[in-house]
Amino acid sequence: MSEELDTQEKSFADLFSESCKNDNWTGKVVKGKVIAADENFITVDVGLKSEGRIPAAEFKRAGKSIDLKIGDVVDVYVDRYENRSGEMVLSREKALRAEAWDTFEKAFKDGVSVTGTIFNRVKGGFMVDLGGATAFLPGSQIDSRPVKDITPLLGVEQPFMILKMDKLRENIVVSRKVLIEGTNSEEREKLIATLAEGMEIDGVVKNITSYGAFVDLGGIDGLLHNTDICWKRINNASEVLTAGQKVRVKILKFNKETKRISLGMKQLTRDPWEGVETEFQVGSRIEGTVTNVTDYGIFVEIKEGVEGLVYVSEISWKKNFSPSKVASAGEKIEVVVLDVDVAKRRIGLGLKQLQVNPWEQIVKDYPVGKVFDGVISNVAEFGLFVKISDDIDGMVHLNDISWEKIKDEDYAKFQKGDTVKVKVLEIDAQKEKISLGMKQLTENPYGDSDLDVRKGMVVTCVVSEIQKDGIEVTLPNGIRGFIKKADLAKDHQDRKTDRFAVGEKVDAKVISVDKSGRKISLSIRALEIEEEKQVMAEFGSSDSGASLGYILGLAMNKDEK
Repeated sequence: MSEELDTQEKSFADLFSESCKNDNWTGKVVKGKVIAADENFITVDVGLKSEGRIPAAEFKRAGKSIDLKIGDVVDVYVDRYENRSGEMVLSREKALRAEAWDTFEKAFKDGVSVTGTIFNRVKGGFMVDLGGATAFLPGSQIDSRPVKDITPLLGVEQPFMILKMDKLRENIVVSRKVLIEGTNSEEREKLIATLAEGMEIDGVVKNITSYGAFVDLGGIDGLLHNTDICWKRINNASEVLTAGQKVRVKILKFNKETKRISLGMKQLTRDPWEGVETEFQVGSRIEGTVTNVTDYGIFVEIKEGVEGLVYVSEISWKKNFSPSKVASAGEKIEVVVLDVDVAKRRIGLGLKQLQVNPWEQIVKDYPVGKVFDGVISNVAEFGLFVKISDDIDGMVHLNDISWEKIKDEDYAKFQKGDTVKVKVLEIDAQKEKISLGMKQLTENPYGDSDLDVRKGMVVTCVVSEIQKDGIEVTLPNGIRGFIKKADLAKDHQDRKTDRFAVGEKVDAKVISVDKSGRKISLSIRALEIEEEKQVMAEFGSSDSGASLGYILGLAMNKDEK
């Protein structure tokens, strides 16, 4: 037994003597024998006056347990011959790194990958065991896209590319992302060569945005727009899809130059609008589910992927009715089909058609010519709204309040809630419109004399009011007319309203007559142009050499004679 120990000691002494060629031990890799081991330190004897203690962590490879026993011979690096305590400072990690450094330098120079194992997470990244040295893997270099769970990558041998080496500082930085992107690039080009519009392909939802979802097709992304996800209307792709979900899509558009791909999912299913015009006949009553309520109406899904709209005017016979008072999302309601347009994918629905049409009774109760007392429900710029029933109002237009032009101060006297006597002038049940009048309750003070005023007539008027944009005049029959500023004179310099005075008489030509609104438009300019043409026709044109003033003077002298 003693002979075997002597042989082992002699063998170790030979190994040690071979590893030491001179007395300068610092910075050398030497052979050492394990003489003690616990969970914190491994004690190694290198044959000098003292042993060295190496942290047990330096013997752990990729998080695995330490596989050492007393008597094992290992390579260690002499960091210092002795410290303050007189002990030798050794390093197992530096020994491994020194042995492998030449290999890593060659791989770095040649641009080839090295094999390693991720075994620990540190600030800013991860530690990688390269089988001879420990390298740093930055978090940004772990993959070409964000990785939420690193667990599947821990403890697995995989290739890495060396990005940076510093032998003096014994620092190595590696990347996994570079290799993945290189592989993806090759796979991406192969995939692009096989893609074509119209083909179906499997993908994974990569990212969801407000306008759609990006789908990874295996190295290249395509956009799945919200409108192409499903036939029914959705506000966001997240209502239907989730990140990481596997989907089957169809390539709608593919630009090989820009590498932009538009995808569709709904195109893989039957269009629900096919046959809608025969399935939902106009006038039929159907049940649907409210999908959305807006200010302008209520959206109702009448079958999977098909929505119709109850426009705000079709909700109730009452005016200005709020849709939110009638329905809420998710509620089932009955509606009437009003119109179907498959080409535009529009279906008009109605709710008020399920109720009794009050206009049928209004036509009977309020025939044209009927006089009644009504309450003003609203005062607008163009007239008064008078309540006829709880749901229906009639309107007295501004021109039908008085035979004379009503002044602003007089119109301001009408208030909501006032009772006024009105006469039914016109009623249109289809357009849901009823016209009322107040001046028609009294006799027309001008009789029918205004009917004699015709377009093209020349009349002598009296200026009754001067306004910024023209002058108001009174015709001989008492009807008021208006001359716009542009029609005050032929010459621009004379088109000034301040050159006229109230009570002054002017001659003007009638250019338009609105008998229903009792509005007459006149023009002094048109009369001047007409008179000039007549003078030119009688005395010759301006080309004859005579001045226009001279010709007009002759005309005036002729009239005086």
